[in-house]
This record gives sequence, structure tokens and C-alpha cells, in this order.
Amino acid sequence: MSNENNNRRNFLKASGAIAASAGVMSVAEAAAKSSVHVASRNTVNLALIGCGGRGTGAAGNAMNVKGGEVRLVAMADVFKDRMETSYKSLNAQRPDQVDVPDDRKFIGFDGYKNAIDALSPGDVAIFTTPVAFRWVHYGYAIEKGVNVFMEKPVTADGPTSKRMFALNEKAKKKNLKVGVGLMCRHCKARQAAEEKFRNGDIGDILLIRAYRLAGPTASESVDPVPKGMSELEWQIRRFHGFLWASGGAVSDFLIHNIDEGCWAKGDWPIKAIATGGRHYRGKKIDQNFDSYSIEYTFGDGTKMMVDGRTIPGCKNEFATFVHGTKGSSIFSSSGHAPAKSRIFSGQNFVKEEMVWSYDQKEPNPYQVEWQDLMDAIRNDTPYNEVDRGVKSSLVTSMGRMAAHTGNEITYDQILNCEHEFAPNADKLTLDSPAPLQKEESGKYPVPMPGLCVDSEYEY
Repeated sequence: MSNENNNRRNFLKASGAIAASAGVMSVAEAAAKSSVHVASRNTVNLALIGCGGRGTGAAGNAMNVKGGEVRLVAMADVFKDRMETSYKSLNAQRPDQVDVPDDRKFIGFDGYKNAIDALSPGDVAIFTTPVAFRWVHYGYAIEKGVNVFMEKPVTADGPTSKRMFALNEKAKKKNLKVGVGLMCRHCKARQAAEEKFRNGDIGDILLIRAYRLAGPTASESVDPVPKGMSELEWQIRRFHGFLWASGGAVSDFLIHNIDEGCWAKGDWPIKAIATGGRHYRGKKIDQNFDSYSIEYTFGDGTKMMVDGRTIPGCKNEFATFVHGTKGSSIFSSSGHAPAKSRIFSGQNFVKEEMVWSYDQKEPNPYQVEWQDLMDAIRNDTPYNEVDRGVKSSLVTSMGRMAAHTGNEITYDQILNCEHEFAPNADKLTLDSPAPLQKEESGKYPVPMPGLCVDSEYEY
């Protein structure tokens, strides 16, 4: 880590030189000469912006779709080590589809522009950076007229949610195809169960219960900044631990359960109350609680209970359950996939009362979401998941803010909350101060329910 930190200015200088090279535009120019419409050319090019594990997985899924050639032609990241790891992995998996020479590898906060500039209309930019940069990258992609796949969450606060809604109106006017990484919506088993909910198979839905109970997950638990590394670099590398970068554990992890619960209900909740606490954080510097318990209320009074925990040694559960007046459903039962969706005549989930189950092999929803997006691009059919992704992100933030402030928070309150976690995300460089600054005590501000009630932490 220290060698990387010592060389980071050299990486930024190199990225400036690369941006000026004629080779940056060669892919875009060659594709433009054939046609700007994917329907009239066989190859869709990709630019991967954010080269961590999720980005590497997304690019791999994209190159695995059926119906035409897909090539990775550009990559961008803040950190060279992550880009090189991703490149080596993807190139080993699909050497015939990875065409990213050194002059189309871009290091630095502005590298996304160079990567998108390597594309033509009809191609796809993949946004798998921390959420703080989502609106920044999306705005540039819209300006350049390229399609987009963006990871969830789409936003982490009210101001960026409003910004994304406005940006998406521009995207829709340009007929851009945009996918959002809430892949459970593309799960065939869940889709079959949801259709039965709409047909009334379990009656009126009265209660939804969702759980993601596990040990420490990803980078939600963060140690102090290593010697020789800037706070900004460390916060980005461990982004799950900081609200500005990810929305924290609630927004990055619980959003899937929250989104599929809203999907099951066919509605968005109007308010939330919640509890949570930091029990085992010790000297950790992240802003997360160890546990969250959120009660959402829909307009008709239906409740959705969502519980999250990242404490080792406890019972694990990763599932969503739906209860209705005529029966119940295990909507998902083993994480993201397979869902193993089932419906029961009673409320006890016993075999004797099971009246339906998805009995076909479940395709990987991470792959299906890419097939759906690429089919829409090639067939020029309407496809834009951003408004729904923003609403799901906003509802998730509503529950998170309820836990962090100790107050009931409504949909309108979170949408109109003026606290923007990273208002200068479009201006950051590796020499910038981190959006989250330490207090006089030397620690970062954390949520204090009942004490700090107008925002999620003092700033």
C-alpha cells in the first residue's frame, strides 16, 4: 500500500498524458464509421469505470451475453492496482473480447471521461464505483449519448436523488438504455412468485419480513487509516464504511431485501421508524451500526420489517418472506440466488401447506439482467431502470436515516433533506481532503440517535 501511495502522483500525471493520445478515440471513430446504431453493427463496446470485484463481475457478465459480440475496450479507476487486477482477471477469462491496451487504461478521478470518450452511441459505460460518483458519471454518459449499466445504490441522500431524477429525464429523451444492478428483479423465480402475488394467490399482502443477518461483510468495518495513506484514499478503498461513499451497510447491503419487498408489495413505503446500535465497533472508524431494525409503512398501512446485522457468532439469515390474507410466500431464501421461491396455504412455511414452488432451474440473475439490457439495446426497445433505482435507493436511505436519527422519517423528508454527503464529488482529486473529516477527538462523526436528529451525523 505504501509504494502505491508514493507513486500515485505519477499515476495521475500518466493519465493526463494518456488522455491526450490519439489512440483514445480510435475505437469510437472506427465504430462511428460503420453506424451509430447498434442494430446495424454487430459489436457493442464496453467501458468499465470502477474496477473492483463488482465491476469485474459486471464486465464478465456483459461479455457473456448471447446475440452478438461484446468487447471491453476501456477501463478507468482511481487506483492502478485495482485496475490491473481486474484487467488480468477479465483478460484471462475472455482474451478474445478484452481489447484494452495501456493507452485506454485511465487512472484518476477524471478517467471516466476518457473511458466514455472511447465509446460510440450504442455502446455501454459500466458504473461500478462508490455511489458518490454515480450522478457525476451518469451526467457525462448522457452528454455523450452512450448507454449505461450502473450498480446499486443509485443515490445515498436526498440532493443526489433529485439530481438523478432530473438527469434521467434527459436520458429518456435521448432513448438511452440504462440498467441498474438490482438484479433480483430479473430473477425468474421471483418474477413467477410476484406474478402470483398480483393474481391474488396469497390474498391481500399484510406483512413483509426481510433479513440480512451475517458476520462482518465486505468493508463495512474499517480500521484506522494506515500510515502513509491519505484519508480520502482509505475511505474510497473501504467505501462500505462511510456514508458519503456508499450510504453505508444499509444502502449497500439491505437495499436488495428492501427493493424486493417493495416489488412484492407493488408499492413504495411512505415512512419508516428504526433502531440500531454500535455494539462491537471498538477502535473501528467507520460510520456503520452493527445492527439495524427498520419498520416501513406503506400507504394502506401494510408493514415491512427489515433486519440487518453484521456481528459474528450469531444466527445467519438472508431471506424475504411475504404474508397475505390467503397464504404466505418464501419470496427468497438463500441470498441473491437461487431464490427458491415458494407459496404456502398457511403461515408456517411447512411442506404440507406448500401449494407452489418454482421448479425450474434458476438462471443467474446477474447474467439475466445483462441479457435483458443488451437485448433492449440491440432491438431498440425502451429500457430504463433509473427512476425505480432512485426510489429504491431513497426508500433505503429513509430507513437508514430513521435508525441514525431515532426519528420517524417520511419519503418526503428524506427526498427534501438538504444534507448532501459529498457535494463536491465532481471536483475530487487524490490530493483533495476527504468529504468526511475527523472531529477534534481524532475520530470520525458517527450517528447519534436522539442527539443529532436533523442529519445522520454532525457535519
